[in-house]
Amino acid sequence: MAYQAGGQRPAPRPVPASVEAQAYLQDYAALLEAVSFPSVVFDHRWDVVLSNAAFETLFGGVGPHPTAMPGDNFLRFVLFHPDAATILGDHESSWCLPMLAHFAAAVERHGQDRGLLSIRRDIAQDPIMDAAYRHGLPHWIRAVGANAVEHDGAVRPLLHPDPRWGTDCRVVGETPRTLQDMGYTRMTLVLREARRPADGPRRPRRAGRTSNHLSVVPSPER
Repeated sequence: MAYQAGGQRPAPRPVPASVEAQAYLQDYAALLEAVSFPSVVFDHRWDVVLSNAAFETLFGGVGPHPTAMPGDNFLRFVLFHPDAATILGDHESSWCLPMLAHFAAAVERHGQDRGLLSIRRDIAQDPIMDAAYRHGLPHWIRAVGANAVEHDGAVRPLLHPDPRWGTDCRVVGETPRTLQDMGYTRMTLVLREARRPADGPRRPRRAGRTSNHLSVVPSPER
């Protein structure tokens, strides 16, 4: 399985040291595969540790990217992959900004982590995204409230490639203690069946961003 190492291409990540932890992850992978909804386990850098077939199906149509594939690092995918907006609806306000808020919290806890510092450098390379992170994010959090930042329980727009599914999902955080002790987090996207014909035909996807920056949080005036 490939993992994302900062701004470099995915590289193998050391497995847990204990035999018991390795066995637990093997069994947990089997449990994850039995779930019909997209589900993923990642570490504090959002490096993907485990994902199931439903997760791979959801993101299977995205184009190649050297550092931001969803199966390698989910945060990098949300922020930097040009195809992210074709799957994650209302991409900037519903996905980018909450993820940036969680990233800011991770930087506070793990300030010298090389992987997080690499992501921070990539954010800084885009002036508008950097302005959103440094200046706009605190104002956005105050405006929308802390609940909008939380993943667990949030209902967010999602455009699944299978038209049988609707246009949003509920994000469910379900991390058992053993995964927490390993420093991992599990997130599941609970899909909803499409409601037709009452909702009418499915709207076409928006085109992906042509550049990696945010627009919903304007940069501060000079």
